[in-house]
Amino acid sequence: MSEAQNTGNYVGFHAKTGAESQANKDPYSIPLDEIDLIRPDIFHNDTHLGFFERLRKEDPVHFQSLEIEGMEKPFTFWNVTRYDDIRYVDDHHKIFSSDGSIVVDDQDADFPLPMFIAMDPPKHDLQRREVAPVVAPRNLVNFEPVIRERTASVLDSLPVGEKFNFVSEVSIELTTRMLATLFDFPFEDRAKLTRWSDVATAAEGVVETEDQRRAELIECLEYFTNLWNERVNREGGNDLISMLAHGESTKNMEPMEYLGNLILLIVGGNDTTRNSMTGGVHFLNQNPAEYAKLKANPDLIPKMVPEIIRYQTPLAYMRRTALEDTELRGKQIKKGDRVLMWYVSGNRDPEAFDQDPNQFIIDRHDARKHVSFGFGIHRCMGNRLGEMQLRILWEEMLKRFDRVEAVGDPVRVGSSFVKGYSELPVVLHRK
Repeated sequence: MSEAQNTGNYVGFHAKTGAESQANKDPYSIPLDEIDLIRPDIFHNDTHLGFFERLRKEDPVHFQSLEIEGMEKPFTFWNVTRYDDIRYVDDHHKIFSSDGSIVVDDQDADFPLPMFIAMDPPKHDLQRREVAPVVAPRNLVNFEPVIRERTASVLDSLPVGEKFNFVSEVSIELTTRMLATLFDFPFEDRAKLTRWSDVATAAEGVVETEDQRRAELIECLEYFTNLWNERVNREGGNDLISMLAHGESTKNMEPMEYLGNLILLIVGGNDTTRNSMTGGVHFLNQNPAEYAKLKANPDLIPKMVPEIIRYQTPLAYMRRTALEDTELRGKQIKKGDRVLMWYVSGNRDPEAFDQDPNQFIIDRHDARKHVSFGFGIHRCMGNRLGEMQLRILWEEMLKRFDRVEAVGDPVRVGSSFVKGYSELPVVLHRK
């Protein structure tokens, strides 16, 4: 569960550039200044890694300029691709601000969604503090038997020997159940949480228009406002809505700020964990020797979990905005410049990991160095909960199944921000 994202007007952002797809091109054949890292197609086709490899070698702090239809000036930003530089930017929030937006484009002025991940201290710290107790260690202890019971129930309901979509039947179902618990959300309506998460991140094909996206998000606000009104006069409550309704720094939020923080918590508790669940199945099928190693020694699961998160990198990047003129690896970054920290690149930096980072190694000794959770004041609030969900899933799957066999290629979502899956066809084999 990470502090997640708003997407502003990113739906169709690249449709306005007129740029040619780079998804099937050799990254070294394209002029350096024409490389476009935020085109969704290089992630949808899983061809992005070569571009990052080249930039780490040749231009690790890379300036990008896009001509956008309807904009008088080019749209510009910096791409930070090496592990150490990413950590530096993330750790220095007084130089690199989160205020306003943590994705490449800015928020829509007529539909702003303030959320604490897109805020600087002190407001960020105060609002985050209100909801952080939901994933405090004492609550994680209580969550474990609930997560295990639900995981067992979902796995026991699956067809054995028949093809099905692991994303919809396992990854989405498990994370949505957990999200409903965190919000104390009506369980029979939990599918709404998945829909709102998908609409908020607005990958291609999810919504047809920006007006549709906004309308569905307003439906989300209306639903959660009813829940707020039910709980604001109740004492206590360990769910996220009660915490927001009673928190000193959140109880007087304007409606759009409430919606912004809801979207942050919904997406953070849904997209990231569910895509790591699917990713783990995919990676083990790609690496049968590692799958055999796991089956021979299930005690490796706790080491495998951070390796899955490193290898998947559920959120490809986060944006910051320079608060002052500064320098990074010899490049002059000006006040107001957009700076993208490409976590997906830092997690494949050979200078950061002892073993080849392009290899999936379930007992990698330094997998916890990954940057998927971020660093500093914005480090993922629910990282331990996400890891617990992954650990329990694999413990329960290994008890039941000899193999979760991928019987087709995954279908990835069309986003350069959320690295996710919409489909992974699998067949289960009993022991």
